[in-house]
Amino acid sequence: MKNQNIVLSSSGLEALQARYALRVAARLNEASRELPHDISERLKAARENALERARLARRQEATASDFQIASGGSASLLLGSRGGSSPGWWMKLVALIPVAALVGGFLLIERLHLKSQIEAAAEIDAALLADDVPPAAYSDPGFVEFLKAPRD
Repeated sequence: MKNQNIVLSSSGLEALQARYALRVAARLNEASRELPHDISERLKAARENALERARLARRQEATASDFQIASGGSASLLLGSRGGSSPGWWMKLVALIPVAALVGGFLLIERLHLKSQIEAAAEIDAALLADDVPPAAYSDPGFVEFLKAPRD
């Protein structure tokens, strides 16, 4: 038998899980009918305890999410939001600070790069003008051959 990789969509996977859960529940229900009375009572108490814990956990999650939604998130809670749905003008201003820093950094980098290019060009121009050879000689093909030739 060959190994076959089966890819299921999320709805197909959910349907498969639901069928499996129903089969397991049916089997457990059948087996629970054969249990002694004291064990079935302990299981019933444990099941009720677990359901109560689940209800409390859902309530706490709902309360926590309602609090976070009402307070506008943890950042606005720390900054003193009064629970309004829209952030204040100062919050929008604070959000612009990183953008302004980024734009300022880019402008500074561009200026430094341009300055280094200008300094390099000025250095080359100064070397050409201070040299004994006239600048027109550098464009002459014979001069390039003279530079390539070995010196004695």
